[in-house]
Amino acid sequence: MKEYGVFDLIGPQMIGPSSSHTAGAARLGGVAYRLANGKIKKAKVTLYGSFADTGKGHGTDKAIVAGLLGLAPDDSRLRNSLQLAAEQKKDISVEFSKQSMNHPNTARIVVEDENGRKIDLLGASVGGGSIEIQEINGMEVSFGCEYPTILIFHHDRPGVINKVTGVLAEEKINIAFMCVFRSSRWQNACMIIETDGDVKREILEHIRRESEDVMEVCML
Repeated sequence: MKEYGVFDLIGPQMIGPSSSHTAGAARLGGVAYRLANGKIKKAKVTLYGSFADTGKGHGTDKAIVAGLLGLAPDDSRLRNSLQLAAEQKKDISVEFSKQSMNHPNTARIVVEDENGRKIDLLGASVGGGSIEIQEINGMEVSFGCEYPTILIFHHDRPGVINKVTGVLAEEKINIAFMCVFRSSRWQNACMIIETDGDVKREILEHIRRESEDVMEVCML
């Protein structure tokens, strides 16, 4: 028998009208915001399926832009996010696509940060405000940020996982969930670690320094 949490019954704390089309969309934008370290210069958002068909009425475009500005799903400024983006001189565009995707509430978010670094993110809002990140920079992944989440981009080499988990053990950080995705053997990989508590920036820096094969560490 499936166990249900309180958010399955009453939904997340959010600005309405839809947990899938607004809260989930805002969370997707928020993931892109944090991957860019909050320094988004421009972004192109493409909405698919139900997101595209009913996105205007449900405020999906406003919600995902709010997330790109670092606003939480329950922030009252979500309704005015398009205006806020213009005031902050953020070059953010939203397109509505007729292309069919695996999940009806899917969005692709391509952002460029202030240093010219680009991030290509594909994700879906899967209900009740929950999300699934499905792709980052062309690499297939699968995670939902239900816990504090560390993303570690690294070369696929022996010993990297041991060094990373060793740092977390040393710092007494408990791992709730862990998975590793890779583009192919010995190539680029992405380690996803969900923890039981927030991880301080200095610990993330410790992880990055621990192995020369670690390219980037990000906390979501």
